[in-house]
Amino acid sequence: MDLLEYQVKEWLAKIGIPVLPSQRIDHPTDLKRLKISYPIVLKSQVHAGERAKAGGVRFVETTIDAIAAAQNIFHLPILGELPQVLLAEAKYDTEQEFYLAVVLDTAVCRPVLLGCTEADDIDWESASEKMQHVVVEQEFSPFYARRLALKMGLQGALIQSVSTVIEKMYQLFVEKDLDLVEINPLGVSSSGQVMALNGNISVNERAIGRHSDMAQLTTKMVKNYTSSETIRNLGDWDVVEMHGKIAILGNGAGSVMATLDLVVNTGGKPGVCLNLRHASVTETSPSTFRTRLEKALKNLSADKSIQVILINFLGSISQAGEVSEVIGNFVENSTLEVKPYMARSNGNKNRRESHFPRLVVRLAGSEFETARKYIATLKTPTDGSIVVVENLDEAVAEAVRLAKSTAYNRRF
Repeated sequence: MDLLEYQVKEWLAKIGIPVLPSQRIDHPTDLKRLKISYPIVLKSQVHAGERAKAGGVRFVETTIDAIAAAQNIFHLPILGELPQVLLAEAKYDTEQEFYLAVVLDTAVCRPVLLGCTEADDIDWESASEKMQHVVVEQEFSPFYARRLALKMGLQGALIQSVSTVIEKMYQLFVEKDLDLVEINPLGVSSSGQVMALNGNISVNERAIGRHSDMAQLTTKMVKNYTSSETIRNLGDWDVVEMHGKIAILGNGAGSVMATLDLVVNTGGKPGVCLNLRHASVTETSPSTFRTRLEKALKNLSADKSIQVILINFLGSISQAGEVSEVIGNFVENSTLEVKPYMARSNGNKNRRESHFPRLVVRLAGSEFETARKYIATLKTPTDGSIVVVENLDEAVAEAVRLAKSTAYNRRF
């Protein structure tokens, strides 16, 4: 997961790396209350690169010009991504610009410090000739940062000021379990002052659960950049968001994608597809397969665009007995929630509020027959039976048939 520039600079500032005065802009009218002196630069906050060339970076000198520029940038897609936030930042004049980074080198399994006296538009094909690097082979010390500064050819006071920035970048890298901390460029003014003018931070997704602040940030990003309420409620799960009527639950990325392909080949339209094998990377509290299945069923059943939930579980990740128990509890709780509404409706045939998707369950394992017999006894809130089969092709065919059923569509 990559952070946006304004988020990167918040982290850099907290660790003590100099950044320019800036202000987050959520709407063009926010510029009427700008706390930064003009001239300023407005930057589109998107993950795509080449923002300046695409028109996503504008220098402005008055409030009127700033509002007009902001309106244009908010409606300017860059590689298909529209910004939800802009960054207003003070202008800064530089004499020199450097590239600095701390990155995890998986080849040597060690952090590596990178530095180059050319920044911004680095020609990565020839970067190996100009890019200096230092492998952090043992416990980090300021020696590594000074060694990189010297290899970059820096002299005088710049050695200390740049080394200090590198030390703080490494500190942030370790504290947050990051994959990359990059400053591009690090500007140097005529007086020798250094300033992080732009940067990039890549968060290691496996580490998010160990940091509550990162988990909250990730959850906010998921909610801001997804249109589906179901996806927003599920957070940053291993999910494929589509817009069909058949939701798919699986216990492995391969089985989920294979099921999705079969649904499409059979003429169906997949909806939300979830892999429950692993917990969400934003979960800071422990979760089990059972709790993930319970949460998935609850959220998918609340999505009225979903008409069928197709469950495909196999292997040792989920026991058929446990799955059937979760489904039984889910049906019982849903029935208790729907009955009060049906009583209040006084026989009204319009039951859209009591929407309950059909369930098609494909299980494989020694407990299949026991699970099938138990699930066959369950009655859903709409008095529909739950289909339980051992063959995946049969399960997919039944899910597609139910989703296409005009009688079912009229009823709900």
